[in-house]
Amino acid sequence: MSNSHLAPGAVLSGATKGRTHCENLPPLSAQNLEMGRPRRAGSLPGRSSVPGTPLRPPVQQPATPGPDLLALEEEYKRLNAELQAKTADVVRQAKEIIRDRQEVRSRPLSTQVKSCDDKDDYSLRGPLPSEGIVHLHSETKPKTKNIDPVSKVQNKLHSANKGRKTNSSVKLKYSDVQTANDVVIPEDFSDFSLAETFSKIEGQLEEEGLPEYIDDIFSGASNNIGAEAQLRFLKAKVHVMQEELDNVACECNKKEDEIQNLKLQVKNFEEDFMKQQRTIHMQQSQVEKYKTLFEEANKKCDGLQQQLSSVERELEDKGRLQKQAASSQSATEVRLNRALEEAEKYKLELNKLRQNNKDITNEDHKKIEVLKSENKKLEKQKGELIIGFKKQLKLIDVLKRQKMHFEAAKMLSFTEEEFMKALEWNGEINK
Repeated sequence: MSNSHLAPGAVLSGATKGRTHCENLPPLSAQNLEMGRPRRAGSLPGRSSVPGTPLRPPVQQPATPGPDLLALEEEYKRLNAELQAKTADVVRQAKEIIRDRQEVRSRPLSTQVKSCDDKDDYSLRGPLPSEGIVHLHSETKPKTKNIDPVSKVQNKLHSANKGRKTNSSVKLKYSDVQTANDVVIPEDFSDFSLAETFSKIEGQLEEEGLPEYIDDIFSGASNNIGAEAQLRFLKAKVHVMQEELDNVACECNKKEDEIQNLKLQVKNFEEDFMKQQRTIHMQQSQVEKYKTLFEEANKKCDGLQQQLSSVERELEDKGRLQKQAASSQSATEVRLNRALEEAEKYKLELNKLRQNNKDITNEDHKKIEVLKSENKKLEKQKGELIIGFKKQLKLIDVLKRQKMHFEAAKMLSFTEEEFMKALEWNGEINK
C-alpha cells in the first residue's frame, strides 16, 4: 500500500493493530492415539480474539479419556458460537461503515473544513446533524499511543492549510466502530504494519516537510479510494472469518466422530479385558483340576505296583509249594491230586491276575499318554497366555505414552493461553 492510500483511509488506523497466527489442529484420530503423536492443543483453528472479550481459562483435562473428550467437544462448540457472533458483528460493522462513508461523501468537505478552521484550540468537532459516528480528529496531542503518528500528520496538514486559502481537507475517523485487535490478515496484507508505516511517514514529514501533492491525496477521498480500500479489507476479513467458522465446524464434526470411535474402542477394550479375565480364571481352575487328577493317577499307579509285587511274592510261594509237592512223592495220591487241582487253580488265578495286570498296565499307559497330551495342551495354552500378557503390557505402555502426550499437550495449551493473555494485557496497556 502506498502513502496516498493511507492518508484518506483513516479508518484503517485501528483495524489492524495485531495479528493472531492460527494453526490448524490435527484431528484426534485413533491412529494418532496409537502412535502417541504429540500436537499443540492450545492453537485452535480459526480462533481470534476481539478487544474486551476475556479469554477463558484452559480446560482442565481429567484423568479418564471420556470426560476429557467431552470437555474438548464443549470447548469447540463454545468457540464455534463465539466465531459466529464475531462474524455477525463484523458484518454489521462493515454495513455501518459503508453506510457512514456514503453519508460522509454525500456532504461537502468545505463545510467540515470551515468548521475546523474556525476553532482555535483544535478541539474535537461534535457529531454531524445526521451522523453520530464520524468525528474530526483532534489537532492537539493525543493521549493514546496508537493514534500518535496520525495526529502528527494532521498537525502538519493543519499548518499547511493556514498558508493556503483553498485545497484544504480534514481526515475523518470512525470513533464508535470497534475494530478487532486480533484478526486474520489476508495474504496481500501479511507483511503490512501500520505502526511502521506511520513512523516512516512521520520521519519523512519531519525531514522533507509536507509534500506539494498532499492536496491531491486528500482530494482523492472524493474518488472513493479510501472507501474502496476499506471495503475490500472488510470483505476479505469477513471471508476469512467465514472460512475459519467453516473450519471450526468441520473440526467439531471430526471431533464428535473421533469421540464416538474412542468410546467404542474403550468399550471393546473393556469387553476384551473381561473376556481375558474370565478365560484366565477358567484356565487356572482347569490347571488345578488336572493337577489333582495327576496326583490321583500317581497314587493309583503306586497302589497297583504294590499289588503286583505282592502277587509276585505269592507266585514264588506257590512255586516253592509245587516243588515241594513234586519232590515229596511219599504223600498220598489224594493229596497229590488235591495239590494238582490246587496248582491248576492257582495257575488259572495266576493267568487271570496276569491278564488283569496287563489290562491295568495298558490302561495306565493310556492314561499316562492322555495326561501327557493334556500337559502339552496346557503348556501351549500357557504360552498363548504369556503372549497375550505381553501384548497387553505393550498396550499399557502405549496408553502411558498417550497419557504423557496428553499431559504435555495440556501444559502447552496452558502456556499458550498465558502468552495470549500477556499479549492482550500489553495491548490494553498500549491503548
